[in-house]
Amino acid sequence: MSLETQKKRIRTETSLPDYFRRRLHRKARRLRPPPHEDTLWYLGQVLHRFSRSDELFDYHEGHLQQRPLALLYGDAQAATSHHERCLLLQRLGDLALFLGAFFPERYARRGIRRDYFIGMGSAAYDFLSERASSNRHIYRELTQGFVRMLELVAAAGSRRSPLGHDEVMRLYARWLETGDSRLARQLESLGIVLDGGDRRH
Repeated sequence: MSLETQKKRIRTETSLPDYFRRRLHRKARRLRPPPHEDTLWYLGQVLHRFSRSDELFDYHEGHLQQRPLALLYGDAQAATSHHERCLLLQRLGDLALFLGAFFPERYARRGIRRDYFIGMGSAAYDFLSERASSNRHIYRELTQGFVRMLELVAAAGSRRSPLGHDEVMRLYARWLETGDSRLARQLESLGIVLDGGDRRH
């Protein structure tokens, strides 16, 4: 391969938010209607922010830990100011979207299904769509299409490298266990034909 060809194949990114936004735009082309440009910008910011562990986790009693969404919702209900409540609900909505997109199997093993993230996230964004001081149109779209946005974020954040045989088998085992439609789509994209009767429950 010539040096010139290699240069053409190498893509440089000026920033991580730009990288995520480019991925989101590419995946969003398949959606009808496509998400609003402002919503894609917002989702890119969410992905960028939570790529840092100090943003994803809370510092509590000397340790970084993931605060349960239900407790974060309780914090928002107990907030003494409207501004604080909106900030907490924004974090709740963003976390529900991020965790539901990237870690559904991890939570499914604890008995927490995708509906939990959908309910928490869409309720938080619904409040913001009516009462936030800005970006209400973004929160409205996130509320009305939360499942669609969750799948878009999952697709934009997925890795591109082909899976090895062992990884494909683990993916299939997780699909058998959870029935997750996102896993099914991943498997089908690899050319694996799934029969709903294969599942054990």
